[in-house]
Amino acid sequence: MVANLAGKIVAVTGGGTGIGAGIAKTLAEAGCRVTVGGRRLEPLEALSGSVTSQHPIRTHVIDVADPASIETFFADIRDNVGEVDILVNSAGINIQKRTMAEMIPDDWDRVMQINATGAYRCIKEVLPAMRARKDGLVINISSVAGKRAIALGGVVYCASKFAMTAMGTAISNEVRQEGVRVTNVYPGEVNTPILDNRPTPVSQEHKDSILQPEDIASVVLSICHLPPRANVPEVVIKPTTQEWV
Repeated sequence: MVANLAGKIVAVTGGGTGIGAGIAKTLAEAGCRVTVGGRRLEPLEALSGSVTSQHPIRTHVIDVADPASIETFFADIRDNVGEVDILVNSAGINIQKRTMAEMIPDDWDRVMQINATGAYRCIKEVLPAMRARKDGLVINISSVAGKRAIALGGVVYCASKFAMTAMGTAISNEVRQEGVRVTNVYPGEVNTPILDNRPTPVSQEHKDSILQPEDIASVVLSICHLPPRANVPEVVIKPTTQEWV
């Protein structure tokens, strides 16, 4: 049995570029009514204009570091489309100075606010209605840095993604009897704009050899197609060439 996604109401944060954009495009093409949010309206509108689907992708600015912006984003979806069936938390950042020796406390606060607290506040916006109707799916785009504290991710990025991992698992356990499913997705290296913030520049050859946003979107689509009785608690997807230890 494959769940019919036609007409499902989807909210994607961090969807202007990268993984979020790939997921928004794939779910829209599958028949979902997608609203995509990000800090800048221009890439959101460019994405919407580039996708041909039964339901055009809606756009709305959201800054997940700002609680008021989160509330406005989800109020817009509720008022104009309906209650969210599928939430994809894809907003995330990293910094260039990633070691404990280099990082400043303000950077810690900013990354945690976006990657961890922002995801929590977005889930909080949709969870009550999901629990009430006993149906809903939350997909957290974490990272392999949320499974392994790797130097490549850096101190605060790993901490923020571990927080997302624990949060998603704890919420999933809490709502498992109420028809709500939560999945943590742990991508390895993906060719997204976040690579531009690496301490050491990444070559185009390397970008071409690693995962692409559509690879993550394919995994997410498969999870969304599962019947309500089936939950994928977590899934790792990495480039074939990337080490996994």
